[in-house]
Amino acid sequence: MAIANAFFASLRSAFSDADYGVNSSPSAVFHAFSSSGVTTSRRRKYTVYCTLDRVDSMSLSPALKAEQESGYVPLPIVHLIQDPECDATTVEISFGDRLGLLIDTMKALKDLGLDVVKGIVTTEGSVKKTKFLITRLDTGRKVEDPDLLERIRLTIINNLIKYHPESSEQLAMGEAFGIKAPEKKPDVDIATHIHIKDDGPKRSILHVETADRSGLLVEVVKIMADINIDVESAEIDTEGLVAKDKFYVSYRGAALTSSLSQVLVNCLRYFLRRPETDEESY
Repeated sequence: MAIANAFFASLRSAFSDADYGVNSSPSAVFHAFSSSGVTTSRRRKYTVYCTLDRVDSMSLSPALKAEQESGYVPLPIVHLIQDPECDATTVEISFGDRLGLLIDTMKALKDLGLDVVKGIVTTEGSVKKTKFLITRLDTGRKVEDPDLLERIRLTIINNLIKYHPESSEQLAMGEAFGIKAPEKKPDVDIATHIHIKDDGPKRSILHVETADRSGLLVEVVKIMADINIDVESAEIDTEGLVAKDKFYVSYRGAALTSSLSQVLVNCLRYFLRRPETDEESY
């Protein structure tokens, strides 16, 4: 809660009223928060419509009101980054300009045994992005367990649906948890793309793009483990109804051979295009 209190204090000092509205011009505002304190900077003058009543949402600006009246819903994006040179897992979240401080989301992550060690909120044009670094409370290190990474992703998406129910029609999880299921889900066969390329002699890059669903990350990592492929780092990207994941992989300390790459592609394609297939049958 120290981070949350510091972040609230930052906003109160930056804006004189808790709930107000003024016009803005294209620019960027940055609020950085960590265990050591908060810094706020502006590259140009920028004022926003803001409320502290609901910590996971913004009050309605004229632009947002116009969007809602037109039925427009921005694309929700959840991005998890496993950088091998960083001791923390990076989380990036955006949903147009509708996201607030995400304090409740940070509380939910803490309930998973995680700590938010640093964060930054940026507003660029009409898109507001929240980025923070998380570590395990028990080790102080990044999250490497694929099951926990998937729980993090689903926790963020569930909170997004809870505080922004309109996002449910843009998320695969909205069918189970949202007030409005997606009207048109992507065809799995059409939406699935798998590519592997070398990234030097010691590792390869696996790109997986497919229709999103619960448990997807865990199953993809399990398939690679079953054929003894090591995952060194990953970028897990959920863009609306589509998952776009990138894995840095190796086999016995080297890049994948062409034959092993083909085996991996075949296994993944078989699983991804048959979501109801029993996991032991491939």
